[in-house]
Formats: sequence, structure tokens, C-alpha cells
Amino acid sequence: MTRRVSRARAYAPDPAAPGRSCDHAGCPAAGEYRAPKSRRSLREYWWFCLDHVRAYNLSWDYYKGMSPGQIEAELRADLSWQRPTWPLGQGAPAGAAANSRWDERRAEEILRDPLGALGARRREAQGRETAAPAELRGPLALFDLAWPTTLKDVKQRYKQLAKRHHPDANGGDPAAAEQFKRISHAYATLRGHLAAGTLAAAE
Repeated sequence: MTRRVSRARAYAPDPAAPGRSCDHAGCPAAGEYRAPKSRRSLREYWWFCLDHVRAYNLSWDYYKGMSPGQIEAELRADLSWQRPTWPLGQGAPAGAAANSRWDERRAEEILRDPLGALGARRREAQGRETAAPAELRGPLALFDLAWPTTLKDVKQRYKQLAKRHHPDANGGDPAAAEQFKRISHAYATLRGHLAAGTLAAAE
């Protein structure tokens, strides 16, 4: 005799229900079904009875109040699960890797990768970085840039770091002032080297 597997019935009340009345005004029924309060508060819930959660779901419009441009931007972001992207083969922009949840080293530990494909880009970047002139390795590390790099990338990164560590933006903090000096010195070193290389190439 085959034993039937018990399953939760359709429309079963949420086991996490707080045990209070329906949030719909004047409804005395138990609030056993949750619904997000708004698109900006998807983890904050109303608790409704079955009839009122059905009515709420029918009227729910995630894009309500958004302009066509905002809707298009939201749809594009959904294609990448709301995560930052960049052109294939170019790698992450400077500083983006630190803010990304995706860590290639962690991925290599978790996922089976017998061909070593996941870490290929990182190893390639490390190989390029070791080929950098010795006097540029410290400044490149401070700017979080791989070698070779361009004067444009260096200037862009300098602006970001200078804005973040400028003493005026940190209430005159001595540590920020010291870091700002290091950033300025690194920028001068990189700019001098890259500008000289540009002039040599032009000649």
C-alpha cells in the first residue's frame, strides 16, 4: 500500500503570521497572508485575510507611479538580477570589484572548476601587474589598477580617491590628510610615467 505524502493545501495560511486581525480596515478576520507594503518596502508586510490578500494582489502594480524611462531602467536591471554589469572581456571598472557580491576567489572555492576558467581573468590581471615597472607597483596597488593602464583611467581613479580622502571632506582628519598625500604622490608618479611614455611614442 502506497503511503500518501502530505502536502500543504493550496492557500494555506502563512506559518509566520503574527496572530492578529486583518490589516484591511474594519475586517475582523485573522490576518494570515502577507503582502509587501510597497515596491520600496518589499520586506515590510501587510497581513490580510484570504479575501483581502486576493483583492490586494489583483490591484498590485509594481511599476505604478514610475515614468516610462524608470520602468525601462528597472527592466534592464532585472535582466542582471539588479547587479552591476560591464562589457564582456573588459573586467570590472576600478573599484567595482570591491562593491560586488561576486568574489572570484570565493567562487573558485564553492564551484567545481576543473578547467580553471573562473580564475583565468584574475590570474591574467595578476600576470600583467607583475610586468609593471617596479616603481609603479605601489601606486597601482593604491589605485586598485592593473597594468597596463592608461592616463585616462589613472585620472579618473585619482578624482574618485581624492574626493573620498580629501581632508576637507573628512573634517580635517589627520589620517585622511596622510592618505591624501599618498594618493597625490602615487598620482604624480603614474602620470609622469604614462605622460613620458606617450611622448616617447609620439616621437
